[in-house]
Amino acid sequence: MSANQTQPTQISVQTFLDGIDHERKRDEARHLDALFRRVTGKEPVIWGPSMIGYGQYHYKYDSGREGDFLRTGFSPRKAKHSLYLMGGYCDEATGRKNDELLARLGKYSKGASCLYVNKLADVDLDVLEELARLNWDAMNRVYPPG
Repeated sequence: MSANQTQPTQISVQTFLDGIDHERKRDEARHLDALFRRVTGKEPVIWGPSMIGYGQYHYKYDSGREGDFLRTGFSPRKAKHSLYLMGGYCDEATGRKNDELLARLGKYSKGASCLYVNKLADVDLDVLEELARLNWDAMNRVYPPG
């Protein structure tokens, strides 16, 4: 069984944030970093080349595949910020509450466990913080910290 290709790195989060080319994206990434630090109380770690993760958890699928991954976080991609809010993916009640909050969030798109935001001005930041907290709490319930 192959290991998860996205692993934590030794890259400094500050160095990573400082290296974001576009000024608005860099400022927004710093804002998201502050939001996730507030919600999680965790120091971030760079996962792979571009994901900023807060906490980690161990997963094991029925197939036998297992590994470690970030509990929550984001990636300031060139086109859109990718926010990793996985609590709704692994907890049905959180998924329903996510839907209620997303109705108030503003302009976004989503995948199974990702929320995509073009720019922070497009969303209600209080709702975004509530989403981050809801999903962080769900991940901690489903995958209790060890």
